[in-house]
Amino acid sequence: MYSYKEYLRHGLLFLLTLVTTTLAGAEWIYSKSVLGEGESLLTWEYFWKSTAFSVPFIGILLIHELGHFFASIYHQVKCSMPYFIPGWLGFIGMPSIGTFGAVIQMKGFVNSRKKFFDIGVAGPLAGFVLALVVLIYGFSTLPEADYIYTFHPEYQDPDFQGYEDGVLNIELGNNLLFWALSEAFAASERVPEMSEVIHYPYLFAGYLALFFTALNLLPIGQLDGGHVVFGLSPNHHRWISLGAYVMFIAYAGIGVLSPYAAVEDLMLWIPLYLGFLFICLSKTGLNLQNRITLALCLAAFQYAFVFFKPEVQGYQGWLFYAFLLGRVMGVKHPEVTGSYQLDKGRKLVGWIAILIFALCFSPRPFIIT
Repeated sequence: MYSYKEYLRHGLLFLLTLVTTTLAGAEWIYSKSVLGEGESLLTWEYFWKSTAFSVPFIGILLIHELGHFFASIYHQVKCSMPYFIPGWLGFIGMPSIGTFGAVIQMKGFVNSRKKFFDIGVAGPLAGFVLALVVLIYGFSTLPEADYIYTFHPEYQDPDFQGYEDGVLNIELGNNLLFWALSEAFAASERVPEMSEVIHYPYLFAGYLALFFTALNLLPIGQLDGGHVVFGLSPNHHRWISLGAYVMFIAYAGIGVLSPYAAVEDLMLWIPLYLGFLFICLSKTGLNLQNRITLALCLAAFQYAFVFFKPEVQGYQGWLFYAFLLGRVMGVKHPEVTGSYQLDKGRKLVGWIAILIFALCFSPRPFIIT
């Protein structure tokens, strides 16, 4: 079915991604405070220790993609093997998770709702099950509370009042499932603060898996969640997808335009931001007049929201993803022939996938201060 070169290419990409995520894991897990003078994280010792992060993380991504892969084979839809994309940026001093994800390229025509649904939902469900196992294991085997002093000995200082300005702090945003598992499987005194989860490899790997699961299950366009919605309600998919996308970008952009900013700043940012919104709406299926109107309404809503609730901020980190969805992927779904309804079992699975999205989604997944 696949050539020797394809097996070699995909296998090498997988192994390279495993290496890059291991290197990235070392940077996240181990603080420079644990290193002796002249010591580096780029050693075999820290490499093998960091596989506690990379192996479960890449394992979850692999199972996710294999869910799509085997569902495609089952429905006799030609597809590629999983492409893993390495992405370690430590050599230029930037934090990364070691990968830009993994994808499967569909090479065959998908001509039914059932096939779209099965192929779309199989990946997130398969990955979610393994992520659940990893997180339950991580919370059940948490070390003693003083484990964090290994990475932050300064916390033991009774006079420690927090870091000075200029120190980068990255905090993970909680979600319902992560919180529920911590309550159910861990002693409260051992559960780390969300700003310290990065030092716990199984928890960090599981958290990232939930993050990617939620991204894939957004009910928009041709994302896995879009396939689920199309399977459940093809006649309403367009409006559900467009509505979800508009709400997503409306939340993300809260705070970009502020009535409390200087007038000269607003004169620069308003036209730039309106242009950005217009570009994001380019593949929504709306005509030119409606795209202009919607861009203006979104900007006006976000501006007014900040005026009345200046303490509330959106998450501008979502704007790049909104751009990819609206400009590159689009929010529409391919048409299919026939109008067969999904059976009751598939409908139940679809609603379970929607529930999983709600449990895994973090409005502010990475809070950088």
